[in-house]
Amino acid sequence: MGQLTTETLAAYWTANELATNLVVFMNIVGALLLGLVVGYERSYHGRAAGMRTYGLVCMASAALTVIAGYPSSWFGGQGALMSSIDPTRIIQGIVTGIGFLGAGVIMKEGLSISGLTTAASIWASSAIGIMVGVGFYAAAILLALMSAACMIYISKLQTALPSRQAISVSLRFKKDFIPREDALRRMALERGYEVAGGTISIDFIQGQPEWHFVAVANKRNQSKLSDLAHELAQFDGVESFHLSHARN
Repeated sequence: MGQLTTETLAAYWTANELATNLVVFMNIVGALLLGLVVGYERSYHGRAAGMRTYGLVCMASAALTVIAGYPSSWFGGQGALMSSIDPTRIIQGIVTGIGFLGAGVIMKEGLSISGLTTAASIWASSAIGIMVGVGFYAAAILLALMSAACMIYISKLQTALPSRQAISVSLRFKKDFIPREDALRRMALERGYEVAGGTISIDFIQGQPEWHFVAVANKRNQSKLSDLAHELAQFDGVESFHLSHARN
């Protein structure tokens, strides 16, 4: 690239560059909306990854994909002249490295998972940095604003929409008590919950059975976590327990 001049900097904000940024932005908006649709289905069924996670990942994926279709607009219209350099290899390395960084913030505590939205936001921030690096300044600014709005406001939208709350349950029974799955499911249904399929795991430690599972609310008037804790504290067969909301 030539000497840094006012004309060189202005090339990033020409009508052609802004038009390209607008096309990129429209793709990002569409991807966000579709990601929110998929994320709502997951959050409605009490899964760990919700609307914010899916929205961020889908939006950032679209951003990284669509900019590859406009190489002539990279670096203020100088991308086509840089035949000796392949920025896509750098982008691949960044995305792979950030994926490992995002995995490091995901925490699993029993059946509850946290950090998914943080990991997705880290990955989205790498997409913003890449777009700034190749010169899509306007689209990068809009992606940053939309990512922040997604993390701030989508959780409120998710709360307002109908959903099924999920809780992680760990029960440690007394040695002389034999738990039954059908009785457990019946008790959960009486309190407005159903045991999620495929989530039950059973341990047998020092002669005491321990059950772990996720319960998903099936109606609006389900028992509160504090009420469930009070009932379990009075139950003769349970020695200890742990209840927590399934987080994302």
